[in-house]
Amino acid sequence: MDIPVMPEPNSGPDAGSANAASIRLVGIIGAGQMGNGIAHVASLANYDVLLNDLSSEAYDKAMKTISRNMDRQVAKGVISEDAKSEALERISFAENFGSLGNCDMVIEAAVEDESIKRNIFTALCKEIKPETIIATNTSSISVTRLASITDRPDRFIGMHFMNPVPLMELVELIRGIATEDDTFETSRTFVHSLGKTTAVSEDFPAFIVNRILLPMINEAVYTLYEGVGTVESIDKAMKLGANHPMGPLELADFIGLDTCLSVMQVLYEGLADSKYRPCPLLVKYVEAGWLGRKTQRGFYDYRGEVPVPTR
Repeated sequence: MDIPVMPEPNSGPDAGSANAASIRLVGIIGAGQMGNGIAHVASLANYDVLLNDLSSEAYDKAMKTISRNMDRQVAKGVISEDAKSEALERISFAENFGSLGNCDMVIEAAVEDESIKRNIFTALCKEIKPETIIATNTSSISVTRLASITDRPDRFIGMHFMNPVPLMELVELIRGIATEDDTFETSRTFVHSLGKTTAVSEDFPAFIVNRILLPMINEAVYTLYEGVGTVESIDKAMKLGANHPMGPLELADFIGLDTCLSVMQVLYEGLADSKYRPCPLLVKYVEAGWLGRKTQRGFYDYRGEVPVPTR
């Protein structure tokens, strides 16, 4: 998906403290929407990037997306054609976790499913250097719990980028109970070198942004489910009545309805409060495979020239 542009980072691996210089080679697991966005900003900030996914086809698709989004930045005069070419050359395909063995930091950006993430970390730890920092881009799952199945809970941290990564300025940093100060400071310096701002969250379900945002989206789905308003009227009401840039149902489609459901399930199970119960309509859409923009159907149908509400 094409995204708006943001200024080119004016820093990189040589910026800031000595900790920043310790990160040179960055591995990214997952070449989807989040993974390719992280690769985009890291390569522009002069980091060498190894992008891993299950297939070379996924990598090729990610590179096309990154190139297209950088083209938009070139057209806007945000970066030069040379900067784009150099950044793309810094990104390479990592066929397996063994290819990530020399990375100074590995960022996991796989699907928001704890069992999948646990399997990734178990396999990854066998292949990387003892000093390598592992960061997870989870948007809701306990960082402490994920860290506990690795061989380095002291060098494990939550690094939650916002979507779309090249546009959104914020990254949530979440320390697990065992995360060492050096890991935290190195990670924070790395994030700042990308031109991002950090917000530090305690390790509670869904952290800060999604703890507030996703219940609002879930309530919007309940408003639709109960017949209070249509898709169009709910989104229009929040855009014009609350000055939101996107309506909550439009935003849910952009995030991915499966991700929205996963976060609400984490909140519901982790906090044991009925106010976080996922709306049955959200569950139904996910069961139908209508996950939003990435599947061309969600609360809107994106198969035509103009998105059309599905309810």
